[in-house]
Amino acid sequence: MQNYQVAVIVGSLRRESFNQQLAAAVMHLAPSWISFKAIEIGDLPLYNQDDDDRPSAAVRRLRADVQASQGLLFVSPEYNRSIPGVLKNAIDQGSRPFGQNAWAGKPAALLGVSVGAIGTALAQQHLRNVLACLDVPTMGLPEAFLQAKPGLFDADGGFGPDALEFMQGWMDHYLAWLKKHSD
Repeated sequence: MQNYQVAVIVGSLRRESFNQQLAAAVMHLAPSWISFKAIEIGDLPLYNQDDDDRPSAAVRRLRADVQASQGLLFVSPEYNRSIPGVLKNAIDQGSRPFGQNAWAGKPAALLGVSVGAIGTALAQQHLRNVLACLDVPTMGLPEAFLQAKPGLFDADGGFGPDALEFMQGWMDHYLAWLKKHSD
């Protein structure tokens, strides 16, 4: 069976981020033929078109990591009913200059967890809009708008019993999506 590398982009820089925890927990659900590469975005400079001809080392690393991956997993909180600026900046850095879009054609899935009852529904919708114009096929269903509440994660950093079955189903669907759109 082919091995796949998935680039994991977490839209939160906070050390105790629920979304960092979600990314770690979901990675444990994948079979051995999937490897994950956490993509660092906190050290990227703000996108400035003047820098297109001389991208920083951090931008070159981002683009290389994305290009080396067969799939994408975006895990992000919702800030002010949209995606965090750090995530948008990373997307802009990877898609520029025009004609050198590192994200293009990479099958993606979206996840997010928030303390709010609707999870990250609006952020995910905004992210879908951004990814659509970058030629990133994005898994539509099942959606996962998770609420951070006791029992979501277990003591070992995996999913608690109430979330495990749903999230394993989500992962199984993503793996099928990845294989379908990567071959």
